[in-house]
Formats: sequence, structure tokens, C-alpha cells
Amino acid sequence: MSSIAIHPRPADVLTQKAPRSRAADRGRLLIYAPVPVWQEHGQLMVEAQAANGLRLWAKNFERVVAIMPLATSRPAGAMVALDASEPAISVEPVPFAYRPDVFLRQLSPVRRRMRELIAQADYLSFALGGLIGDWGAVAALEAHRMGRRFAVWTDRVESEVVRRSAGEGRFRSRLRARLTHRPMAWLERYVIERSTLGLFHGRDTFEAYSGFCSNPQIVHDIHLKRSDHISAAQLHHKLQGCRQGPLRIVYVGRADAMKAPLDWVETLELLARENVDFRAVWLGDGELHADLVSRIELAGLGARVTAPGYVADREVVLRALRDAHVFLFCHRTPESPRCLIEALVSGCPIIGYESGYARDLIASAGGGAMVPSGEVAMLAKALAALDRDRETLQRMIMSATQDGKPFDEELVFRHRSELIKEHLAP
Repeated sequence: MSSIAIHPRPADVLTQKAPRSRAADRGRLLIYAPVPVWQEHGQLMVEAQAANGLRLWAKNFERVVAIMPLATSRPAGAMVALDASEPAISVEPVPFAYRPDVFLRQLSPVRRRMRELIAQADYLSFALGGLIGDWGAVAALEAHRMGRRFAVWTDRVESEVVRRSAGEGRFRSRLRARLTHRPMAWLERYVIERSTLGLFHGRDTFEAYSGFCSNPQIVHDIHLKRSDHISAAQLHHKLQGCRQGPLRIVYVGRADAMKAPLDWVETLELLARENVDFRAVWLGDGELHADLVSRIELAGLGARVTAPGYVADREVVLRALRDAHVFLFCHRTPESPRCLIEALVSGCPIIGYESGYARDLIASAGGGAMVPSGEVAMLAKALAALDRDRETLQRMIMSATQDGKPFDEELVFRHRSELIKEHLAP
């Protein structure tokens, strides 16, 4: 495993000049990743999955420098301190600046530091998403001013996600969404038009942005090892177990508006009216988790449906996916949620709202079924049909396993790395 050095650079010292290297290594990659880091006892902590991503990048480049926002409070989820014995990777913190006053105050020093980092790098790739505090867009525009080629990466159409949230939530959130989604869309287009390479995770982002990009590519961003895939023995046990008994349903992800957790519960409520015997679980926390739990109780589903909240143990999550017969999802926005891929590699068919991304994932073997967005009655009927026809359910489980086979973290990071090296070569 690549060893990693973390070089803390607190937000208040970003104005200091960094020493210039004599010559940039041929394999030096600079990225912006919008995953917050956290400083604890003088040491930077990185979200565990992001740390794994940095190591995967380091397998494909001699040196990786990651610009990441420094959180003002400890982020949720597992945080890890990375090995500091070798400088294969360095993390450059930038201020957590999603307030306009903070962003404007920090913009000048951060731009200066980014110009230094860009000048030292051979390859550039920046994640986009947002408006105020979107340091990825700032870095991309600095690279453009310097005459440098760069890649953009995104896994959802952020402006569209914000636009659709304009009618939901509290007044201030709705107002902010209405005021920002149009300039956000303009910024996305402006940056992508100036990029050399577009790395778009999934069909939805590709279809939204490819028309603005001179070289758009569909890629994936996952954190699944080959050992995470369902084994032959586990698949055999699952196929035998799904012949009878309650239909086992699972969802893994945050309970927020874009995941439509209340649609999920309504689907199960309709399924109960179809006299289907089922057990369902939602693994994940979020701003609507309390509403999700209340709706489950209000619907009288407390004996059949559970929502325990966030589960930190990854093996527990994978076990739940392997045990479930179907993965029920109600995603409303154009994004590329990794949970669908996690379901497929676990031999769990994906049943939910149609999208280009989900459709692409099961195009090869048919490991799932889609209905139009918002059609909870059709979703409930699709589940009821699988409950009645367990042979079809068995075939769909085998198909899901086939659709999940290509997804391996080392392969997908190597694919993106090869695209970057091919199209952004110094």
C-alpha cells in the first residue's frame, strides 16, 4: 500500500510562499476533492473512503497532491490519520468557505497558493460542484489563465440538484436554491467549456455536460475491492434462500430530499396493501431520518421496516446487501450514487426510479427494473410481481451479479488515470 505524507497548511497561513521544486516530476497529479479534512491534535484526518481514493491515485502517479477543504467542525463518518513515513501523497487544506464573506476574504490567498501548486504539477483534475466555496472551479479557472490543460470531474448535476430542492425544506434553503441554481449552472458550463477532458461519473452527468466539453468521457468512481463482490458460495445461499419467505428489501444511503425517503416508505405501504410479506431496512442517517422513522410508524410498518441510522462498519453494510433480495431506491435527481453499484456487486437487483445512470448499470445483464420517477404505485407493483414469481427474482439476482462484475476500484481508478495521462500529457 502506498505510504502517504500529510502536510498540514492551516487556512491562516495560505498566504505563505511555498518553495518551488527544481522540476516537476513527470507523474505529479494535482486534484481538488471536495471531501472535508479535519485537524486533530495537530494532525490532519481524512475521511476513510477519501483516504482510500488517494492511495488508489498514488498507484497510478508518482506523486499526488490533493487540495481539500478544512472543516470547521468534525465531519461525520470514519476519519483516519494517514501514514506520514513517505511523501507519496500530500494534502493541501483550503478554507471551508461556503459563506460568501469567508469565500471572498480567502479567495486571493487561495488563488495564489493554487497557482503555485498548478505550476508544480504535470497533470490537473478538479472536481466541480457548487458556487460559493467551489474551490474546484477556482482551481480550474486559474489553470485556464495559466494556459494549462485540465480535467473536470463530477458525479452529479449539482445545479439541477439545487434547482429541484428549491421547492423543499425551510424558507431560507428554498430561497438560497432559487437564487443560486442558475449562476451555478452558468459556472459549470463556463468551466467545462474551458476544460480539455471531462470525467463524468455515470450517464446522467455525461448527458448533462457532454455538449459543453471537447472530450467527454463516462467514468466511475467506486471503492469496492474484488474481495467485496459476493462469492459463489454466498450467491448460491442467496439463490436458495430467496425461493420462499418474506421479500427482503434494503436501501443504503442518506435520508435526504434527493433520495426521497418518504416515497420509499409510501412504496412499502402500498406493498403491504398488496398483502406481500416483506422485511425492509434503510441504513443511513440524514436530515430527513426523523421524518422517515415517523412515517414508518404512522404507516403501521414498525414490525416490518427498520431505519437504524448510520452504520460505520462497512462489512455490516455489505452483509445487508448480500442478504437482501432487492435494493429499493427512489432517487429523484441526476446523480451517480455508488450505492447502486454496491448493490449489484452484492447480487442485489436494483429496483427504483428510472435514470440514465441506473439504466446503464444494468444494460448488460438486466439486473434490475425501473419505473418513471415518482410512480410509487408502479414501484410497489414491480416488487409484488417479484414476490409472486421467485424464479424471476432468482434470475434477476444472477443478472445483478453479472452487471456488478466489472466494478473494481483498482480498474476504475486506472481507467481515469490513463485518460488523464493520454489527454493531458505535458
